Amino acid sequence: MTNWDDLRIFLAVARTGSISGAARHLNVQHSTISRRMRKMEEKLGARLVERKKSGYELTPAGENVKQAALRVETEVLGMDGVVVGKDSNLVGPLRVTAINNMASSVLMPMFSSFSQAYPRVDLHIVVSNIDSSLAQREADVAIRLTNSPTDTLIGKRMVTVASTIYGNRDYIQHIREQRREPKWIGVECCEFHKSWTRHACNEQGHNFYCDDTLLTLAAIREGLGVSYLPCFMGDAEPRLERYCEPDPSHNLGLWILLHPDLKRTARVLAFRDHISAAVSARKDLFEGNISDQD
Repeated sequence: MTNWDDLRIFLAVARTGSISGAARHLNVQHSTISRRMRKMEEKLGARLVERKKSGYELTPAGENVKQAALRVETEVLGMDGVVVGKDSNLVGPLRVTAINNMASSVLMPMFSSFSQAYPRVDLHIVVSNIDSSLAQREADVAIRLTNSPTDTLIGKRMVTVASTIYGNRDYIQHIREQRREPKWIGVECCEFHKSWTRHACNEQGHNFYCDDTLLTLAAIREGLGVSYLPCFMGDAEPRLERYCEPDPSHNLGLWILLHPDLKRTARVLAFRDHISAAVSARKDLFEGNISDQD
Protein backbone atom coordinates (compact mmCIF):
# COMPACT_ATOMS: atom_id res chain seq x y z
CA MET A 1 0.00 0.00 0.00
CA THR A 2 1.50 3.32 -1.08
CA ASN A 3 1.00 6.06 1.51
CA TRP A 4 0.00 9.68 0.88
CA ASP A 5 3.51 10.98 1.55
CA ASP A 6 4.87 8.79 -1.26
CA LEU A 7 2.14 9.99 -3.61
CA ARG A 8 2.81 13.61 -2.66
CA ILE A 9 6.49 13.18 -3.62
CA PHE A 10 5.55 11.42 -6.86
CA LEU A 11 3.16 14.25 -7.80
CA ALA A 12 5.87 16.83 -7.15
CA VAL A 13 8.20 15.00 -9.57
CA ALA A 14 5.41 14.66 -12.14
CA ARG A 15 4.52 18.36 -11.93
CA THR A 16 8.04 19.81 -11.93
CA GLY A 17 9.56 17.29 -14.34
CA SER A 18 12.68 16.77 -12.24
CA ILE A 19 13.99 15.42 -8.94
CA SER A 20 15.63 18.75 -8.10
CA GLY A 21 12.42 20.65 -8.87
CA ALA A 22 10.43 18.37 -6.59
CA ALA A 23 13.04 18.78 -3.86
CA ARG A 24 12.78 22.58 -4.05
CA HIS A 25 8.99 22.41 -4.16
CA LEU A 26 8.78 20.24 -1.03
CA ASN A 27 11.81 21.79 0.68
CA VAL A 28 13.60 18.46 1.15
CA GLN A 29 16.93 17.02 0.03
CA HIS A 30 17.44 15.87 -3.57
CA SER A 31 18.64 12.49 -2.26
CA THR A 32 15.42 12.05 -0.25
CA ILE A 33 13.25 12.47 -3.35
CA SER A 34 15.43 10.11 -5.39
CA ARG A 35 15.45 7.43 -2.66
CA ARG A 36 11.69 7.60 -2.07
CA MET A 37 10.98 7.36 -5.81
CA ARG A 38 13.17 4.24 -6.11
CA LYS A 39 11.43 2.59 -3.15
CA MET A 40 8.02 3.45 -4.56
CA GLU A 41 8.90 1.86 -7.91
CA GLU A 42 10.25 -1.23 -6.15
CA LYS A 43 7.09 -1.53 -4.06
CA LEU A 44 4.85 -1.22 -7.14
CA GLY A 45 7.11 -3.35 -9.33
CA ALA A 46 7.03 -0.85 -12.21
CA ARG A 47 8.98 2.07 -13.60
CA LEU A 48 7.05 5.29 -13.04
CA VAL A 49 9.36 7.84 -14.69
CA GLU A 50 11.95 7.86 -17.46
CA ARG A 51 14.74 10.40 -17.76
CA LYS A 52 14.75 12.34 -21.03
CA LYS A 53 16.80 15.31 -22.23
CA SER A 54 13.89 17.60 -21.37
CA GLY A 55 13.53 16.11 -17.86
CA TYR A 56 11.61 13.23 -16.32
CA GLU A 57 8.59 11.89 -18.23
CA LEU A 58 5.94 9.56 -16.87
CA THR A 59 5.71 5.99 -18.15
CA PRO A 60 2.26 4.51 -18.85
CA ALA A 61 2.34 3.06 -15.33
CA GLY A 62 3.33 6.47 -14.02
CA GLU A 63 0.35 8.07 -15.77
CA ASN A 64 -1.97 5.58 -14.08
CA VAL A 65 -0.42 6.29 -10.69
CA LYS A 66 -0.70 10.03 -11.32
CA GLN A 67 -4.45 9.80 -11.91
CA ALA A 68 -4.90 7.79 -8.72
CA ALA A 69 -2.65 10.20 -6.79
CA LEU A 70 -4.67 13.19 -8.00
CA ARG A 71 -7.87 11.60 -6.69
CA VAL A 72 -6.24 10.98 -3.32
CA GLU A 73 -4.90 14.56 -3.26
CA THR A 74 -8.38 15.94 -3.91
CA GLU A 75 -9.77 13.97 -0.96
CA VAL A 76 -6.92 14.91 1.39
CA LEU A 77 -7.04 18.61 0.52
CA GLY A 78 -10.83 18.58 0.72
CA MET A 79 -10.66 17.17 4.23
CA ASP A 80 -8.05 19.78 5.22
CA GLY A 81 -10.20 22.51 3.75
CA VAL A 82 -13.27 21.45 5.73
CA VAL A 83 -11.28 21.44 8.98
CA VAL A 84 -9.42 24.70 8.31
CA GLY A 85 -12.50 26.40 6.90
CA LYS A 86 -14.29 26.06 10.24
CA ASP A 87 -11.52 27.86 12.09
CA SER A 88 -12.89 31.00 13.71
CA ASN A 89 -9.82 31.92 15.78
CA LEU A 90 -7.23 34.52 14.86
CA VAL A 91 -4.41 32.10 15.57
CA GLY A 92 -2.27 29.70 13.56
CA PRO A 93 -0.19 29.70 10.35
CA LEU A 94 -1.02 31.82 7.31
CA ARG A 95 0.96 31.37 4.08
CA VAL A 96 0.85 34.27 1.65
CA THR A 97 2.47 34.33 -1.78
CA ALA A 98 3.34 37.62 -3.46
CA ILE A 99 5.71 38.72 -6.21
CA ASN A 100 9.16 39.80 -5.10
CA ASN A 101 9.10 43.46 -6.12
CA MET A 102 5.93 44.04 -4.08
CA ALA A 103 6.64 41.81 -1.11
CA SER A 104 10.00 43.46 -0.42
CA SER A 105 8.80 47.03 -0.92
CA VAL A 106 5.30 48.47 -0.86
CA LEU A 107 3.62 45.45 0.77
CA MET A 108 6.14 44.90 3.57
CA PRO A 109 4.80 47.69 5.83
CA MET A 110 1.33 46.21 5.35
CA PHE A 111 2.56 42.74 6.32
CA SER A 112 4.29 44.26 9.33
CA SER A 113 1.20 46.10 10.55
CA PHE A 114 -0.88 42.92 10.17
CA SER A 115 1.59 40.95 12.28
CA GLN A 116 1.51 43.64 14.96
CA ALA A 117 -2.29 43.68 14.95
CA TYR A 118 -2.59 39.85 15.04
CA PRO A 119 0.47 38.52 16.91
CA ARG A 120 -0.94 34.99 17.28
CA VAL A 121 -1.09 34.50 13.51
CA ASP A 122 2.17 33.03 12.15
CA LEU A 123 2.59 34.88 8.86
CA HIS A 124 4.70 33.13 6.23
CA ILE A 125 5.53 35.24 3.16
CA VAL A 126 6.41 33.11 0.14
CA VAL A 127 8.06 35.07 -2.68
CA SER A 128 7.02 33.76 -6.06
CA ASN A 129 6.77 35.37 -9.50
CA ILE A 130 4.79 32.41 -10.81
CA ASP A 131 1.26 31.52 -9.85
CA SER A 132 1.36 29.45 -6.69
CA SER A 133 -1.43 26.88 -6.60
CA LEU A 134 -3.92 27.67 -3.87
CA ALA A 135 -5.87 24.58 -4.91
CA GLN A 136 -2.90 22.44 -3.87
CA ARG A 137 -2.53 24.46 -0.67
CA GLU A 138 0.96 25.73 -1.43
CA ALA A 139 -0.37 28.99 0.00
CA ASP A 140 -3.54 30.21 1.71
CA VAL A 141 -3.62 33.64 0.06
CA ALA A 142 -2.08 34.95 -3.16
CA ILE A 143 -1.49 38.60 -4.07
CA ARG A 144 -1.18 38.79 -7.83
CA LEU A 145 -0.90 41.28 -10.70
CA THR A 146 -3.27 40.10 -13.41
CA ASN A 147 -6.27 41.05 -15.50
CA SER A 148 -7.53 37.45 -15.67
CA PRO A 149 -7.39 35.72 -12.27
CA THR A 150 -8.17 32.01 -11.97
CA ASP A 151 -11.95 31.65 -11.91
CA THR A 152 -11.90 28.77 -9.42
CA LEU A 153 -10.61 31.08 -6.67
CA ILE A 154 -12.35 33.72 -4.61
CA GLY A 155 -10.85 37.07 -5.47
CA LYS A 156 -11.06 40.78 -4.97
CA ARG A 157 -9.51 43.38 -7.25
CA MET A 158 -8.00 45.84 -4.79
CA VAL A 159 -6.58 48.52 -7.08
CA THR A 160 -5.27 49.25 -10.58
CA VAL A 161 -1.49 49.21 -10.97
CA ALA A 162 -0.09 51.58 -13.60
CA SER A 163 3.29 51.17 -15.32
CA THR A 164 5.45 53.29 -17.56
CA ILE A 165 9.01 53.75 -18.85
CA TYR A 166 11.67 55.00 -16.44
CA GLY A 167 15.28 56.09 -16.71
CA ASN A 168 17.96 57.63 -14.55
CA ARG A 169 17.28 61.41 -14.32
CA ASP A 170 20.69 62.33 -15.73
CA TYR A 171 20.35 59.77 -18.51
CA ILE A 172 16.89 61.04 -19.51
CA GLN A 173 18.16 64.63 -19.58
CA HIS A 174 21.17 63.62 -21.68
CA ILE A 175 19.24 61.77 -24.40
CA ARG A 176 16.70 64.58 -24.60
CA GLU A 177 19.45 67.14 -25.05
CA GLN A 178 21.02 64.91 -27.72
CA ARG A 179 17.60 64.27 -29.27
CA ARG A 180 18.25 60.58 -29.59
CA GLU A 181 16.36 57.41 -28.79
CA PRO A 182 17.01 55.74 -25.43
CA LYS A 183 18.87 52.49 -24.99
CA TRP A 184 16.62 49.71 -23.70
CA ILE A 185 17.44 47.22 -20.97
CA GLY A 186 16.48 43.67 -21.90
CA VAL A 187 13.95 42.23 -19.45
CA GLU A 188 12.91 38.65 -18.80
CA CYS A 189 11.07 39.15 -15.52
CA CYS A 190 7.52 38.60 -16.82
CA GLU A 191 5.55 38.33 -20.04
CA PHE A 192 4.01 41.77 -19.51
CA HIS A 193 7.33 43.63 -19.50
CA LYS A 194 8.83 41.46 -22.23
CA SER A 195 5.97 42.10 -24.66
CA TRP A 196 5.76 45.82 -23.82
CA THR A 197 9.52 46.18 -24.34
CA ARG A 198 9.46 44.36 -27.70
CA HIS A 199 6.72 46.67 -28.92
CA ALA A 200 8.28 49.90 -27.60
CA CYS A 201 11.91 49.49 -28.62
CA ASN A 202 11.25 48.31 -32.20
CA GLU A 203 13.32 45.14 -31.85
CA GLN A 204 16.35 47.11 -30.65
CA GLY A 205 19.12 44.77 -29.51
CA HIS A 206 20.17 44.53 -25.87
CA ASN A 207 23.54 43.93 -24.27
CA PHE A 208 22.21 43.90 -20.69
CA TYR A 209 19.35 41.72 -19.41
CA CYS A 210 17.50 41.35 -16.10
CA ASP A 211 15.16 38.56 -15.01
CA ASP A 212 13.84 40.35 -11.90
CA THR A 213 12.14 43.74 -11.56
CA LEU A 214 14.30 44.72 -8.60
CA LEU A 215 17.38 44.12 -10.75
CA THR A 216 15.82 46.21 -13.52
CA LEU A 217 15.29 49.04 -11.05
CA ALA A 218 18.95 48.86 -10.00
CA ALA A 219 20.10 48.82 -13.64
CA ILE A 220 17.99 51.89 -14.50
CA ARG A 221 19.37 53.66 -11.46
CA GLU A 222 22.90 53.05 -12.76
CA GLY A 223 22.06 54.67 -16.10
CA LEU A 224 22.19 51.49 -18.20
CA GLY A 225 19.08 52.49 -20.13
CA VAL A 226 15.32 52.65 -19.81
CA SER A 227 12.71 50.02 -19.03
CA TYR A 228 9.16 49.54 -17.85
CA LEU A 229 8.46 49.58 -14.13
CA PRO A 230 5.28 49.68 -12.07
CA CYS A 231 4.70 53.26 -10.95
CA PHE A 232 4.75 52.25 -7.28
CA MET A 233 8.42 51.33 -7.80
CA GLY A 234 9.59 53.98 -10.27
CA ASP A 235 7.93 56.96 -8.60
CA ALA A 236 9.31 55.97 -5.21
CA GLU A 237 12.93 56.08 -6.46
CA PRO A 238 14.30 59.68 -6.34
CA ARG A 239 17.02 58.99 -8.94
CA LEU A 240 14.50 57.86 -11.56
CA GLU A 241 12.32 59.90 -13.91
CA ARG A 242 9.42 58.97 -16.16
CA TYR A 243 10.32 58.89 -19.84
CA CYS A 244 6.63 59.21 -20.68
CA GLU A 245 3.26 59.10 -18.96
CA PRO A 246 1.61 55.73 -18.20
CA ASP A 247 -0.35 54.08 -20.99
CA PRO A 248 -3.75 52.85 -19.71
CA SER A 249 -3.43 49.76 -21.92
CA HIS A 250 -0.63 48.62 -19.58
CA ASN A 251 -2.82 48.79 -16.46
CA LEU A 252 -3.01 45.61 -14.39
CA GLY A 253 -5.28 44.64 -11.54
CA LEU A 254 -3.85 43.88 -8.11
CA TRP A 255 -5.87 40.96 -6.75
CA ILE A 256 -6.01 39.18 -3.43
CA LEU A 257 -7.05 35.56 -4.02
CA LEU A 258 -8.00 32.69 -1.71
CA HIS A 259 -9.31 29.17 -1.96
CA PRO A 260 -13.11 28.75 -1.54
CA ASP A 261 -12.53 26.32 1.36
CA LEU A 262 -10.95 29.18 3.34
CA LYS A 263 -13.72 31.73 2.85
CA ARG A 264 -14.81 31.40 6.50
CA THR A 265 -11.35 31.14 8.06
CA ALA A 266 -10.95 34.07 10.43
CA ARG A 267 -7.24 34.73 9.95
CA VAL A 268 -7.58 34.58 6.15
CA LEU A 269 -10.47 37.04 6.16
CA ALA A 270 -8.70 39.32 8.63
CA PHE A 271 -5.64 39.37 6.36
CA ARG A 272 -7.74 40.03 3.26
CA ASP A 273 -9.53 42.95 4.90
CA HIS A 274 -6.33 44.39 6.40
CA ILE A 275 -4.38 44.32 3.12
CA SER A 276 -7.33 45.59 1.09
CA ALA A 277 -7.70 48.62 3.37
CA ALA A 278 -3.95 49.29 3.39
CA VAL A 279 -3.71 49.07 -0.41
CA SER A 280 -6.73 51.35 -0.81
CA ALA A 281 -5.04 53.94 1.42
CA ARG A 282 -2.11 54.03 -1.05
CA LYS A 283 -4.24 54.05 -4.18
CA ASP A 284 -2.47 57.09 -5.69
CA LEU A 285 0.92 55.35 -5.47
CA PHE A 286 -0.34 52.21 -7.25
CA GLU A 287 -2.23 54.14 -9.90
CA GLY A 288 0.67 56.49 -10.63
CA ASN A 289 -1.11 59.68 -9.53
CA ILE A 290 2.02 61.59 -8.54
CA SER A 291 0.49 65.06 -8.94
CA ASP A 292 -1.22 64.76 -5.55
CA GLN A 293 2.00 63.64 -3.89
CA ASP A 294 4.41 66.31 -5.18
